Amino acid sequence: MITIKTNHGDIKVELFDEKAPISCDNFCQYISDEFFHGTIFHRVIPNFMIQGGGFDANMKQKSTREPIKNEADNGELNRRGTLAMARTMDVNSATAQFFINLRDNDFLNHSGRDFGYAVFGEVADGMDVVDVIAGVATGDSGGHQDVPIEAVEIIEVTIDG
Repeated sequence: MITIKTNHGDIKVELFDEKAPISCDNFCQYISDEFFHGTIFHRVIPNFMIQGGGFDANMKQKSTREPIKNEADNGELNRRGTLAMARTMDVNSATAQFFINLRDNDFLNHSGRDFGYAVFGEVADGMDVVDVIAGVATGDSGGHQDVPIEAVEIIEVTIDG
């Protein structure tokens, strides 16, 4: 179990190690490196998703390791409460950023239209915290849209037990 400790409360996450081993190993390495400490949920779009893991409170992007292979073809779907790897238009560009789906986002799934976004875990407890974060006021900051006006901090991410 993983705990994402935020200034809005804790989010407990179960990883899909068997279905998304590359994404899970990558995420756990960032946790072990304490990479997520002091990052923020920098993109919050109600009824879609909350995204974090790449920027500090000043909207400065953190340096990451090399991108990983996209595992969106693992059979897991972008359902409400699942975690997926964020990426650019390059299919295999995911590094540290992840998002939590606020609803079933079928258009993000692996398909003929697009390779999709790799689901690698699910919120086991704390979806109420995710929903609170989804409701914060947002605006533009540092050339980015949908940024919380008051920082939604990721204080730390830990691997429990």
